[in-house]
Amino acid sequence: MSRSAFDIVAGHDLTGRTIVVTGANTGIGEPTARALASAGARVIYACRSRATGEAAVARARREFPSCQAEFAELDLASLASVRRFAETLDAERIDALVCNAGLSRLDFATTEDGFEQTVGVCHIGHFLLARLLMPRLLAAPAPRVVMVSSTSHTMPPKLDFANFPMKRETYKGMTAYGQAKLANVLMAKSLHRRYGERGLVACALHPGTLITTDIGRHSAVIGLLMRLVSPFTKSPAEGAASTVWAVVHEPAAELAGQYIKECRVDRSSPESNDPTVAERVWALSESWVEQAGAVPAWP
Repeated sequence: MSRSAFDIVAGHDLTGRTIVVTGANTGIGEPTARALASAGARVIYACRSRATGEAAVARARREFPSCQAEFAELDLASLASVRRFAETLDAERIDALVCNAGLSRLDFATTEDGFEQTVGVCHIGHFLLARLLMPRLLAAPAPRVVMVSSTSHTMPPKLDFANFPMKRETYKGMTAYGQAKLANVLMAKSLHRRYGERGLVACALHPGTLITTDIGRHSAVIGLLMRLVSPFTKSPAEGAASTVWAVVHEPAAELAGQYIKECRVDRSSPESNDPTVAERVWALSESWVEQAGAVPAWP
């Protein structure tokens, strides 16, 4: 029987820690945030929708009346929204950033800034978020960045930089999703290389296959598939177990730059372990976020 996020967090005292969870209003994000809040952490529910975000916070407070769950608006499809979130976040330090929010769609669409939406939400928005929050992460005694990826990062086996992000005329939904999830793993490994010696632990993970989530909210086909398979897959709380494990596992050094599956370190794809590919994605990501206006340099 699979363990849930609440099984993983049992016995842990996270009092005094501030944790940001993107997409905490639905799917595996909500039990991730609720489990961490149940253990005493101040958890920022960073969500696109105020109505569903505040509803998720209310559910956490009903179940755990003394928990510190808070809503903050964050639309990862808008770099301006990412900047507003960082500018208004009332926290001197951040102990963990959980980049959980995701998107998969079969039809082509773009973000507010003109990027293909799947890569834009899953990767580019999170990249800017990490850049803006890094000073406050480094202010924490043992900071962590957790990237929620997928085994889909193995498809494509090689990243086609001429088609990354994809264009309307070449768009394939599952390939775009695979690109985004590969970028998540590459970002975790790049963060480890850059900030590991300064105490930051960054890792990526696969939460489970076809967990019932809101990731296909823009696709009736994906939404139907999620409903059909839900009786045979993990629940969202079970899917959140690896994410919570990545936040609380000790010693943290065992997770540094690693890929996690089923609450243990696993092997990610050869492409995701190629530092040349990682550096190229990092440089591209820098150029993309800077197109939307001046942003502070990485600390």
